[in-house]
Amino acid sequence: MLKMHNTPAGRVFDVFNTIILGLIGIVTVLPFLYIVAGSFATEAELTRRSFFIFPETFSLEAYKYIFSTDTFIRSLMVSIGVTSVGTLICLFCTFSMAYPLSRKHLMGRNLFINLVVFSMLFSGGMIPTYLVVKSLGLLDSYWSLILPLAINPFNLIIVKTFFQNIPIELEEAAKMDGATEFGIFWRIMLPLSKPVLATFALFYAVAIWNDFFSALLYISDGTKWPVQVLLQQIIILSQSMTNDAASMGANFVEPPDQSLKLAVVVIATLPILIVYPFLQKHFAKGMMLGSVKG
Repeated sequence: MLKMHNTPAGRVFDVFNTIILGLIGIVTVLPFLYIVAGSFATEAELTRRSFFIFPETFSLEAYKYIFSTDTFIRSLMVSIGVTSVGTLICLFCTFSMAYPLSRKHLMGRNLFINLVVFSMLFSGGMIPTYLVVKSLGLLDSYWSLILPLAINPFNLIIVKTFFQNIPIELEEAAKMDGATEFGIFWRIMLPLSKPVLATFALFYAVAIWNDFFSALLYISDGTKWPVQVLLQQIIILSQSMTNDAASMGANFVEPPDQSLKLAVVVIATLPILIVYPFLQKHFAKGMMLGSVKG
């Protein structure tokens, strides 16, 4: 029997499918290309041209303005540190809780699972969460940016389902060889779950990196701000300076308002874009392994 793509109708379908997916890909990439090009363009060009991929005049004014702040590098290091440590803690908490919940002999298993599902549907809200963080003495601490996000219930359920799909015979064979529960988890379950680890490492890293609201709530010390909050403050400051430009005199240099906003998007997105290719090969596989019950 001929395969579908070897028939005339199959080849037409393949060509049509490739064209459609290519167009969708182009439409998806074009906005980001415009953001990158606009961040290197002048304010006059951004005002004159509604869309472009290559700027007529290459300008670094927006990036110079951002990097002119002494605190930018420190905030960038804060974000990298919080994201790295936070991702490790989130993975540790999620996987170390998901594995016991995947074992049917765990006492009180159904109660804990129901509590996890309940937390997916209902949350305490902003004010109770703030009071909990305050009562734990985490205000103005980097831990306030990590611990409230330590376990995502949805991710926990998917990882639990993945562990349940691993053949029980592996665990039984390991126990016959004298392995402890921790040894089974560390030497068997974690090596088998590398695609899932990579997938949820990306999920947690993106969530922590993009989270600026927690820092606004819990961090009042400007020296501890992550880069997302600092970039927001830079935009607010530049807009304020632009609005007051007329009263500042002829020698006042107006900050690059529009290109600055685009440069902020590029800087905030670039680290995740750099990390993603290294995890891409595990991404789809990890989601399927944890979401399909066999």
